[in-house]
Amino acid sequence: MVMRVGGLASGMDIDSIVKNLMTAERMPLDKLKQKKQVLEWQRDDYRSMNTLLLDFRTELTQMKLTTKYRARTTTSSDETKVSATATSAASQASYSISEVKALAKAENWVTGSIGSVDGTKELAAQVPGFTKWLDGAVGSKTLTQKGTDPLSLGVDAGTIQEAEFAKMSVKVNGVSYQMVGLGDTFDSTKNQAKIDKDGNITFSHTIEPNSTVKVDYISVAQNGEKYADFSIAAKSSKGDVKENFLISSTETLNQVVNKVNSSNAGVSMFYDTVTNKISLMQKETGDFNEGNGNLSVAGDFAIDVLHLDGAAKTLGGNAVFTINGLETNRPSNTFDMNGVSITLKKTFDANEGAATLSINNDGNAVYDNIKSFVDKYNTLIGAISSKTSEEKYRSYTPLTDDQREQLSDKQQEQWEEKAKSGLLRRDSILTGVLTNMRSNFSQPISNSTTDPMFKQLASIGITTTANYLEGGKLEINEAKLKEAINNNPDAVEALFRGGGDSSVASEKGIVHRLYDTVNSTMDKLKERAGNTFSTNQQFALGRQLSNIDSSITRFESRLVQVEDRYWRQFTAMEKAIQQANSQSNYLMQQFSM
Repeated sequence: MVMRVGGLASGMDIDSIVKNLMTAERMPLDKLKQKKQVLEWQRDDYRSMNTLLLDFRTELTQMKLTTKYRARTTTSSDETKVSATATSAASQASYSISEVKALAKAENWVTGSIGSVDGTKELAAQVPGFTKWLDGAVGSKTLTQKGTDPLSLGVDAGTIQEAEFAKMSVKVNGVSYQMVGLGDTFDSTKNQAKIDKDGNITFSHTIEPNSTVKVDYISVAQNGEKYADFSIAAKSSKGDVKENFLISSTETLNQVVNKVNSSNAGVSMFYDTVTNKISLMQKETGDFNEGNGNLSVAGDFAIDVLHLDGAAKTLGGNAVFTINGLETNRPSNTFDMNGVSITLKKTFDANEGAATLSINNDGNAVYDNIKSFVDKYNTLIGAISSKTSEEKYRSYTPLTDDQREQLSDKQQEQWEEKAKSGLLRRDSILTGVLTNMRSNFSQPISNSTTDPMFKQLASIGITTTANYLEGGKLEINEAKLKEAINNNPDAVEALFRGGGDSSVASEKGIVHRLYDTVNSTMDKLKERAGNTFSTNQQFALGRQLSNIDSSITRFESRLVQVEDRYWRQFTAMEKAIQQANSQSNYLMQQFSM
């Protein structure tokens, strides 16, 4: 540390002198900092351009999809009979439904009277005639599989009633598992589970970590607990399902109904307090058991309390109809046929007149998709053209700290606006992508799916604007484009997205060409300016910034040394003057004696 003596002997303002000297010494450092600032601005400008290209590439990804060119409209000659919607996969066609003999219906059971039951009170008090309660306590727990070890219910050893395992229920992530005895062998092709007397659960295959396992079990009665059981088996479009229900004597009828309705049995049950009857209905329409009924029940509670065994049954049935002369059936009144979702609304015969469905191309929707794409392209072109043609104000350099102190906030903002302008003027990467994209649009396309009459965008009414200053923006002849879409939609689609698998540029559709061009440009911009996740060593400007940072660090160390040298020199001068003054005073004293 240099001891600084500030003008006590000489009377000079040493602080100001050193400060002024250091101002001159710092000029190269200010230049380095200004250069760093310019590079950071350039980096940010490149990244903003890359973001615009990324957004456009997302649009190009969407334009590769057939849904952008195959929008469909559907019309029905009689909406009261039949309606329809169509996906882009539907071909242009017409369907005539001449007869609907039957609509699909769900299986429904209605019992006789089960007696007056208060749904909010315990069942044991509500059904005194039911004598088949069994000794045992009903428990229910939800566990999480955290590893490969067997799950444990956490009950006292020996409390689970192993003999009643078939009545218990285990679900993994909502999927029911078949219960098997401890002595039985697992079938690894099926979802099976075992519970031993200590409450340990094992499965026929490994359960994924963090799986949710819900277990309804029966344990040894401690305080006179009673239970009963019943099950519902259902055949459906998803296959066969069986649900076991354990009913505690202390539960209410409302709780039982909720158990059934929230289960995977796919049924809806309710108790009517006016007629004292139970209704059980399958949620899905259709016949899945060749006319033998989709639902079946078992268990004393289902038979002796709910009286489901004697219920009046309306079996599920399929919709039966004739379409384009073919009589067929479906389990649902809404079904898919070649990408068309058809809904049958009522029965009618041939004498009432057919309902005709027409599937046509939605030209307006396709036009809107293409117009939106062109608008986004023009926005991108405008942004890049504007950035590469910005005026460069060479006299406006980044402000130094001293310069900022002399300007107001508004003046600083105005100065920086000009200092940032033109940093990407005539940039080779950006001007190159403009040139390449214009070439992508203008070059003819020739592949196996392209119509000879539609090889360029101009043939469908999309051309470059006459104003060359707009950098190659596109304009649309609406009438011509709509005519092409309506008369030859396949050719329009091929022009944009055909030849996607080809490695020959002339065979690729416009969207694929543009995608390749944009992708290549984004890679170049990333190589030059990186992204927010890049380190400085991963892109060119970043490496320059690191070099400048190193130069700044070295220069700042040198400035400290220079400033110390100045102070040492001035301190030495002050000491010399002080010594001279002391000698002069001594001599004067000698002459005066």
